[in-house]
Amino acid sequence: MDKLTYKNIHNRFKLNGYHITRDEIFYVAYCFIKEGEPFEQHVGNFLLDWFDDKSYIELKTSGTTGTPKVIKIEKKAMLDSAIATGDFFGLQPGDTMLHCLPTNYVAGKMMFVRSLILGLEMKFVEPTSDPLKDIDEEFDFCAMVPLQAKNSLEKLKKKQIKKLIIGGVKVHKALEQELEKLPIDIYETYGMTETITHIAAKKIGEEAFTVLPNVKVSVDDRHCLVIDAKNISKDKIVTNDIVNLISDTQFAWEGRFDNVINSGGVKLMPEQIEDKLSTLIPRRYFVSGQADEILGEKAVLYVEGEPFAIDDSVFSVLDKFEIPKEIVFITKFQETATGKILRKESLEIVA
Repeated sequence: MDKLTYKNIHNRFKLNGYHITRDEIFYVAYCFIKEGEPFEQHVGNFLLDWFDDKSYIELKTSGTTGTPKVIKIEKKAMLDSAIATGDFFGLQPGDTMLHCLPTNYVAGKMMFVRSLILGLEMKFVEPTSDPLKDIDEEFDFCAMVPLQAKNSLEKLKKKQIKKLIIGGVKVHKALEQELEKLPIDIYETYGMTETITHIAAKKIGEEAFTVLPNVKVSVDDRHCLVIDAKNISKDKIVTNDIVNLISDTQFAWEGRFDNVINSGGVKLMPEQIEDKLSTLIPRRYFVSGQADEILGEKAVLYVEGEPFAIDDSVFSVLDKFEIPKEIVFITKFQETATGKILRKESLEIVA
């Protein structure tokens, strides 16, 4: 067999039931672009980009490591990432995979790369909030965002997917409790565009993430995660994610450095407060700091939708310093295409 490169297509690869060769992939891509729906056009564009003569793909970052920007990711690194995922999750040639993520983002692109390189039989469907709604087949592997997993609970109970990975947004406690009841293997993943999606994963219900093969982790003086993944990036990747470092292969995520609230000298982690409240407030919400003359910053709870009464007993699960000093209702949060709340942009509505 020729040396494995990004130009190879595994002979077990299938797309929606059909074996496709490297020569045929271009015809498929052009058909998607010319005649397909918008989500199929993204696939066509990516396939042409993947098999062109450039050694890299251009991707827009989400801001995990700083200001969002366009970066170049080497295709060889994407190939190595796909192999690491296959090793970590035990994927084998011929395994079936459901692809229900938008391919204009790195997570969706990598599902294609994994299938092409590992020889998976992919069913590709429109990325919706309820991807299993009209699907009755069973699959060995799938990746979803939390909203998709939440809307798929009834189908997942029937074991339509044997191994599910969830990423893009943190899995909150309420959903985690539902997922723990399911009779399938479910993992929450940690990653970002710069790391070509996930570099670590943990089974639902566990606290610590374990890194994928050929990845080591440490922390800087802010206690933020530093990722050493030579197969992905020649430079170490410094994040803004505060973690509890367990070893050079395990860590527990605590929150975002840029979200920390310094309230009267006490540092509060909004994400930890949100997690404690996750089963108690029946709306989307987030906690953020607001300038305060006495405390410097105060914790404020922002809730989506029309105002309603929130009983003080809800906050009994919080430490006294964590209790929000104010509750603000915002009619509609700003969010990304994958449903991730944009805190800064949502706060600008209030301002």
